Amino acid sequence: MDPRDCKDELAEILITEEEMQERLAEMAQQISADYAGKNLLLVGVLKGAIMVMADLSRKIAIPVEMDWMAVSSYGSGTKSSGVVRILKDLDTDLAGRHVLIVEDIIDSGLTLSWLVRNLENRGAASVKIAAALRKKEAAKVEVDVEYLGFDIPNDFVVGYGLDYAEKYRTLPCVAKLSPHVYEK
Repeated sequence: MDPRDCKDELAEILITEEEMQERLAEMAQQISADYAGKNLLLVGVLKGAIMVMADLSRKIAIPVEMDWMAVSSYGSGTKSSGVVRILKDLDTDLAGRHVLIVEDIIDSGLTLSWLVRNLENRGAASVKIAAALRKKEAAKVEVDVEYLGFDIPNDFVVGYGLDYAEKYRTLPCVAKLSPHVYEK
């Protein structure tokens, strides 16, 4: 999807495709060095992490395996309660594995905090986080992020895996959605 095709729906482009790819390459270089000689499993959190997982994993210079989880947080409306339900579990046994959770965005941190504890309890040798984006102002719990792309403002953003009503995921950039789109 070309951002020019929906320019009236986007208030501002926060991170361009080039900026995202450059930062992911830097993160991948660090991940490759940190996990050299280790059996690394990347765990993507569906659906938002699909773009980050695809691009980041191809830039990592060491062998990796991938698996996916889908989780849902119970809550009212747009607010997360931190109570999580697994919609799709991993197919991989984590015992003794080094796990890197790959996320599109860290918002409240409630679901991700739960996920880290859940994967640690499965016997992983280590569990760390790589995220493309973080909304620091929205954090309700502190989450230790080992590899971070960008801190962004607490705005409604779309693109690069992030959607609004299943739209805008395939935008190659991250953009602030115009309020007139979601305040209808």
